[in-house]
Amino acid sequence: MRLHVIVASTRPTRSADRVAPWVARRASEHADFDVEVLDLRDWPLPFFQEHFGSLGDPADPSYSDPAVKRWVGKIAEADAYLVVTPEYNRSVPATLKNAFDSVFASSAFRNKPIAAVGYSTGVAGGSRAVEHLAQIAIAAEMAPLRSSVVIPSVLTAFTDGEPREPMAEASLTVLLDDLAWWSSTLKRARDEGELPLAVMRVQAALAAN
Repeated sequence: MRLHVIVASTRPTRSADRVAPWVARRASEHADFDVEVLDLRDWPLPFFQEHFGSLGDPADPSYSDPAVKRWVGKIAEADAYLVVTPEYNRSVPATLKNAFDSVFASSAFRNKPIAAVGYSTGVAGGSRAVEHLAQIAIAAEMAPLRSSVVIPSVLTAFTDGEPREPMAEASLTVLLDDLAWWSSTLKRARDEGELPLAVMRVQAALAAN
């Protein structure tokens, strides 16, 4: 299964550089995953501006900005996603939300599993960002996992690239196993055939009345 590890923070002094290498390394060691890291620093997307007029065919979207089209194409390649995110004001970074919004009305994320590793400098460990990301994923017609990893006090949470708390390692192991199961299961379901996009079915139902 193709797994994209998405690094959400783009700040110059981000703590993601403590967390993401460990996550990507462990994911790469999992027998079921072919891992690619998508660092949002490397994907400078414009602020969300798409609409149905700029989308074109959802099966092959023609967005108004070439960077968005490349991003959607890259997202479509994966079978599953693992997001490494900090918590900003009880949510995810604007860069991550914009990256999700930019996949507007395409099927790139659709019917695929997603999980998250959250972190923060405080005691919450990014848990509220993880919860908000699940809500965003549902709106994108994804399957967010219950399993997650939260890392509090991230500035002191790692030694030589490894987490100091055994719970982090154990939680990531469980998350990766769950993500592999969901990735395989949902890929089989997608291969058997998917329903049209929900927005298209709503429009069809309205037109039929």
